[in-house]
Amino acid sequence: MRTELSSGTAVELVHPPSGPSVRGLVVIPDVMGMRPLFDRLVARLAAENNWSVAAFELYPGREHLEVADRLATASELDDDRVLGDAMAAADLTGGGTVGVLGFCMGGMYTLKAVGTGRFDRHCSFYGMIRVPEAWQSPVQGEPLDALTTGEASSVLAIVGCDDKWTPPDEVSALEATGATVVSYEGADHGFVHDSSRPAHRADDAADAWSRALAWLTP
Repeated sequence: MRTELSSGTAVELVHPPSGPSVRGLVVIPDVMGMRPLFDRLVARLAAENNWSVAAFELYPGREHLEVADRLATASELDDDRVLGDAMAAADLTGGGTVGVLGFCMGGMYTLKAVGTGRFDRHCSFYGMIRVPEAWQSPVQGEPLDALTTGEASSVLAIVGCDDKWTPPDEVSALEATGATVVSYEGADHGFVHDSSRPAHRADDAADAWSRALAWLTP
């Protein structure tokens, strides 16, 4: 069901067939935001895990932007707005406990969400561990700083060893916080969530999903 958060941000909310669940999950999309890929993912996660699942748009009011424009304006994304939407989406699920998972840019915000204290489990798929230089701004905080103020042990980070967005020194810094990191040899950025991407690796994706679902299950 497509609806809106109080901020006006579009959100997809799906309850399991049995009705609203005591377990909620927020999904933060990649840079391209809400689209059929994530509608299907939300529906599948709800049906297969008996969770109430909500995913929201990263670029509300600018959904028309192509990927190059989204990357070029990433410095304009405000942590207060994005994380506020994430917490509002958590409330919308109605779950007594709520986890969060995100992909790429959404994975970066999943790491930042640790600092809010709102979520009991965090799963970041190839999320940026430090804000890329081109995205840095006064309204963009550092993910590693969030992990020092929140519970880093609640984080599972899935990364590819060939991913330029998560270089080895940053992965080491993430592991040093107490987060659990699972690295996949030969995997590039975005190897899990979109089977149409050239980077997709079916066997690694299946293994990563299995680990993520186990992590997010209370």
